[in-house]
Amino acid sequence: ETDFCKIISEITKGKVAIIVDKYKSIYLIELDKPKERSLTEPPTSAVLKGPREGFNENIKTNIAVVRKILSTSDLVTEMLTVGRVTTTSVCVMYLKGIAEKTLVKEIINRLKTIDIDGIIDSYYITEFLKPHKASMFKQLGNTEKPDIACAKMLEGRILILVDGSPIAITLPYVIFEDFQAADDYYKISANATFVRMLRIISCFITILLPGLYIAMQLYHYKAIPLKFLITITNSTQGLPLTPVTEILFVLILFEILYEASLRMPQYLGIALSVVGALILGDTAVKAGLISPPAVMIVALSGITLYTIPDQSQQLSILRLMFTLAGSMLGFYGLIILSVFVIMYLNDYDNFRAPYLSPFSPYVKNDIKDALIKQPLIEMKTRPLSFPNKNLRRMKNDKKG
Repeated sequence: ETDFCKIISEITKGKVAIIVDKYKSIYLIELDKPKERSLTEPPTSAVLKGPREGFNENIKTNIAVVRKILSTSDLVTEMLTVGRVTTTSVCVMYLKGIAEKTLVKEIINRLKTIDIDGIIDSYYITEFLKPHKASMFKQLGNTEKPDIACAKMLEGRILILVDGSPIAITLPYVIFEDFQAADDYYKISANATFVRMLRIISCFITILLPGLYIAMQLYHYKAIPLKFLITITNSTQGLPLTPVTEILFVLILFEILYEASLRMPQYLGIALSVVGALILGDTAVKAGLISPPAVMIVALSGITLYTIPDQSQQLSILRLMFTLAGSMLGFYGLIILSVFVIMYLNDYDNFRAPYLSPFSPYVKNDIKDALIKQPLIEMKTRPLSFPNKNLRRMKNDKKG
């Protein structure tokens, strides 16, 4: 090596520089072997079927794992250094002949323009790459599982690995990716479709249920079945809180319990989330602060929230927004806010991939892996929702 800056950088990373008299080049030898975490199953991506291997914090190990799965000369690896102080290694991986060249160049150029003193985790890269800086919605895909990362590259996506982070970035990203789970592709299609539909239904329950409850209780009580209306009326008599305040109180209490359970040691966190919810909920009902229907509504909304863990924070905020909209304008508030959110998301364009694709715009070819999961033999072409060079996946297919 003759680049003095690169030599200094490699020495700070643990390599040994050997200088030989009368030679201009300096030899760099890697003698250290730092300890690293084993490739265990990621706790946030547990599966019943399929590979259980996950990424760790060593970028060289992660690259090797990807190469083990995609053992082809078409797998391209481009290394970059980001961060003036940390000089963090960043790897861009894609499949030549499948990923769109112009998109790859755009990503690499944007990574080269990042000017910051340090990169500690892949989320730092996400902050610089995402097109809509102030948006609360997820804009780049991420995964801790090599099999998912490789599957996305086979569809034409680009993979970004960051040294020190077990979370890989994938792009372009569309919202329906989060309704797909890793083991969907290792199940019978009918089972995978059923579970995927449950996730979509759970998403709507999470967002709309508290707002619907408030709207029907305040403005549209005639739409409530008589027996349930009598139950609600009897349970809310004498409560010091208004229906809106009651639901908001329980929602915030639920979020506090969840946050506390995350920050505490694992064995204490589970006990806190279960015992705390039972004791606080039961005590609040007996004390006459909240009603049993409110506890039931929030509990159901909370359980369905975590069927889509990657979107849990965004869904929590949307749930509060729809609750307030239902309290102010009833069903009309829910409809107006729904239209606004859909229009807002429809305007998203993440690296030439429409955010709501394949439904807006409608892409018939990609429906087979969105709401439903067709058999693998039927997925003869790659997704059309984002740019890729080679649409054909099977040789006997005439398309593409």
